[in-house]
Amino acid sequence: MDRSLDGIKIVFLDLDGTIYLGDELIPSAIDFLNRCEEKGIQRFFLSNNSSKSVTEYLEKLRGLGIPAEANDVLLSTHDLLSWLGKEGVTETFLVGTDGMCSMLEEVGISTQSKKPQYVVLGYDTQINYEKLATASIHLHNGVPLVASHPDMVCPSPDGGLPDVGAYLALFKSTTGVEPTHICGKPNAGMITHKIEELGLQPSECAMVGDRLYTDMEMAARAGVVGVLVLSGEATLDDLEAAQQTPDVVVNSVAELL
Repeated sequence: MDRSLDGIKIVFLDLDGTIYLGDELIPSAIDFLNRCEEKGIQRFFLSNNSSKSVTEYLEKLRGLGIPAEANDVLLSTHDLLSWLGKEGVTETFLVGTDGMCSMLEEVGISTQSKKPQYVVLGYDTQINYEKLATASIHLHNGVPLVASHPDMVCPSPDGGLPDVGAYLALFKSTTGVEPTHICGKPNAGMITHKIEELGLQPSECAMVGDRLYTDMEMAARAGVVGVLVLSGEATLDDLEAAQQTPDVVVNSVAELL
């Protein structure tokens, strides 16, 4: 497989560091999306970033000139909701944003329970000491921890910002507790359910992203074509040290199709 992506029918696209960086589009990202449409390639937007709800993501995408509908957006929060549902969890204490809170509350999951079944950790850009302290007390009292995704940093034009992985390290230092489960990429379930739903083979799908340990790892687990872009977190030095090489490596989506 090369950057032309011949034979690919679906592209799963990471957002932060792949389509945009902060509030700025990656150069020629719109041209790439237009090429997808011209070639009849369906695209889905994936993000481990659980700080925003689907509605907020749609507002951001549309504000950047990218047409998108709710079904086009797949978040680590969706994977988290699926996991909580399978575990029968309805009472949680959430360390997360208002947007993430709304997605949990909409399906009947309490996010400020006095007796939570789980402490739920998301990418909380509204974090404060009270949340950290309350979560730590619950963890000290034996409440288990589940996280929306493992990303250590969130890409930004000014460098990596603390993400869930950094918060997990904080809780480990404070309480000694590690998460029972971590949702989101690189779990293959983030995309395999969509591939099966559409009746396609993994070899007909590509995952395009900027992280080796989430995006490319998930591509490998799901058996889809892994396309690494160097417009976000990963660098050539990271690639040289990696144990597994992506199928395609490009500077940005501008070089694809």
